[in-house]
Amino acid sequence: MLKSKFTFFISLFILTALVSCENYNSDHYGFSKLEQIKSKGTLTVLTRRTPTTYYQGTDGPLGIEYDLIQLFANHLKVKVNFVIPPAFNDILKQISTGQADIAAAGLTITEQRKTLMRFAPPYQNITEQVVYRSGNKKPNKVLDLNNGILEVVKGSSYIDSLKKLQLKTPLLHWNINSELNTDALLYLVNEGLIDYTIADSHQVSTIKHFYPKLNVAFDITSPRQLAWAFPLSQDQSLYQEAVLFFEKIKQDKTLDHLLKKYYGNSENLSYVGNCKFRLHIETRLPKYESLFREEAIKHNLDWRLLAAIGYQESHWNPDATSPTGVKGLMMLTQGTAKQLGIKDRTDAAQSILGGALYFKQRIKMMPKRIKDPDRTWFALASYNVGFGHLEDARILTQKRRENPDKWADVKKSLPLLSKKKWYSQVKHGYARGNEPVHYVKNIQSYYDLLIWLTEEDQIEKEVMSLKPAPLITMDKQNKALSFEPPTL
Repeated sequence: MLKSKFTFFISLFILTALVSCENYNSDHYGFSKLEQIKSKGTLTVLTRRTPTTYYQGTDGPLGIEYDLIQLFANHLKVKVNFVIPPAFNDILKQISTGQADIAAAGLTITEQRKTLMRFAPPYQNITEQVVYRSGNKKPNKVLDLNNGILEVVKGSSYIDSLKKLQLKTPLLHWNINSELNTDALLYLVNEGLIDYTIADSHQVSTIKHFYPKLNVAFDITSPRQLAWAFPLSQDQSLYQEAVLFFEKIKQDKTLDHLLKKYYGNSENLSYVGNCKFRLHIETRLPKYESLFREEAIKHNLDWRLLAAIGYQESHWNPDATSPTGVKGLMMLTQGTAKQLGIKDRTDAAQSILGGALYFKQRIKMMPKRIKDPDRTWFALASYNVGFGHLEDARILTQKRRENPDKWADVKKSLPLLSKKKWYSQVKHGYARGNEPVHYVKNIQSYYDLLIWLTEEDQIEKEVMSLKPAPLITMDKQNKALSFEPPTL
């Protein structure tokens, strides 16, 4: 019996020593957090499903956080495991307790959060804004928010901001929703089911594109910063690598290009233009949708992109004619139609067939090193202004020491083709270079809206599928006064 106990304690001592050695080695002999991730080959990332972070596009995941994390994972030469917790507050809890490597979820840096997690260098500046619906009385000051239902997301930085405002306006009160995210609350405002919510400025500018009835009343904060979050730990190896990564993408303008990719065309379409487009989707598009779909399948294109081109060209009017002689739904020139074998430009089916063929030709003409979405935007510009003038603009972009393979840089050079100082330096001479820039911007807007309107509205689906959950109403002392179900 004594021997058995002795053997047990010796085994326990050896096991403890081995574990201690392993922990020591992981901290001091090269097995840092960064090395563990590289060895495992996987980076675990917390995020949330919104248009400003991570969402499913037609060809797979999209979003600025998705793109940034993929770039960082490529930098580390590892794969990414995205984890989407059920509620925003869960992201904060899980990253602060070390249940993931990074939280990339459009997190605002706050003093309170800095006590729980470590933030990487910021990648975007925003303000927090009060949002209301057109047709309702605009709140002009904080106290006006008491005239309706103000609702915000549980665990969001907006609650801290409201508490600060409450110090000066003690009567201010609001509801905290523990079930819905900010996009869903913006949907409720748009539908007139609540009066106000608070959202980050970049989120508002993006979703206003889809919900044109939303308006900004006023900012409730000065500019704030968004950043990735890491668990607080003595091992800062992964954090330090992220610092180097952000320095690099800021210097080579990759970050600028990403911000322009996701937010560069969010304000392109006016309220009137937006409403007119939605009307034409209902009254005109159904006549031609099957034709767009058929040609898109033939050429491996998104039919909504073809439809967006058609709307920009003619507002889906097969009898459209311009003073320069271009005709039909896709507004083909006589020479282009002849080259493509199109006999009747005013026949919708032939016009869409010709437009799809011509656009596919433009795509194939782009250098292979140019990747999407820049490849698509270049092809669209070429569709409008011609390949030669586009190449001239790319040459001028290079002369200006910017990237000729990035649309964000080339679109700044295209307008220069109308100035003698610049067009005299290139092969094809003068062009109205502003036109292709506006052309591409408009098509981007129409395309975004078609994607949004022709797919299931995930926000509405999320809101309507929830069972009524209790809302926490905060009084002037920040105590729960009552619990009441949301009105859906």
